[in-house]
Amino acid sequence: MGRRIVVSGGGTGIGLATAETFAAEGDRVVILGRRAEVLRAAADKLNAAHGADLVTWTSADLSDPEQTRRAAEFITADGGVDVVVTNAGGNVAPANDGSLEGIAGQYQRNFEANVLTAVLLTEALLPHLTRPGGRIVHLSSVASLRGPGSYGGTKAALHTYTFELARRLGPEGVTANAVAPGYVEDTEFFGERGTPEFIAQQIGQTLTGQPGTPTEIAAAIRYLASPEAAYVTGQVLHINGGAQYGR
Repeated sequence: MGRRIVVSGGGTGIGLATAETFAAEGDRVVILGRRAEVLRAAADKLNAAHGADLVTWTSADLSDPEQTRRAAEFITADGGVDVVVTNAGGNVAPANDGSLEGIAGQYQRNFEANVLTAVLLTEALLPHLTRPGGRIVHLSSVASLRGPGSYGGTKAALHTYTFELARRLGPEGVTANAVAPGYVEDTEFFGERGTPEFIAQQIGQTLTGQPGTPTEIAAAIRYLASPEAAYVTGQVLHINGGAQYGR
């Protein structure tokens, strides 16, 4: 029997590619998100491709403590967890009306969507995480280095949370890392903002002249979650085609 993997935001894009990477290896995967119909379709697709019942799902707003608690109870009802991948979130409030109230709302919404969803799910599952050998991987963004502030600031906050976890859990044989992608195609992240002109601009900022792909990011997550990465912890892996240098 393979390991037990939890992937939030697992219904589409990078999260779905991550779930598929693990399922293809025979791991048992639980995907989470807010949209039940999207999760159900994703699980059905992965199970048809890689084996019945490898992938299960539960829907929850992971910025809500009670919903997160119920999701964790569902996940751990039949055993522990080996890997936690927090991919839920996005730039859910890309604009505001310029008022202080609008700015406050923008920052609060992005904090809830990107920081609370990662922190609450991780903390809820920590008592059930394999020791030694557990792995935590947070999804950050190139925006953590260059903004925009309300979104990039939340991803930078995940870096400090990653460092805290690495220190806290290292003595127990658990690692914590983050992956910070640049522009990645075939996701829902940019929505209507993803015009051909916008995409060309994003690709033009890279040194390689190409976008990232969900499977490429999933491969990096798979490495950080592997037994071979036991000596890698407290790190932020930047994958952006050289559009922004890591530091």
